[in-house]
Amino acid sequence: PGTVVACAVCCALWVAFLLVAQRRIVTLARSARPAPLPARQATAAVLCAVALAVCAAALVV
Repeated sequence: PGTVVACAVCCALWVAFLLVAQRRIVTLARSARPAPLPARQATAAVLCAVALAVCAAALVV
């Protein structure tokens, strides 16, 4: 059961990371000179990446 929960959390984090990345891609595509990445989006991307690394390590061990 713990492995299934960890896998589900990893999948949810991956989807969240993809949503943040997609939003940035759309922003970059809309203008020749897009605004800098907002701190909230940057924080979300970093937190998702770190959490994914922790989940992956937990699944491997």
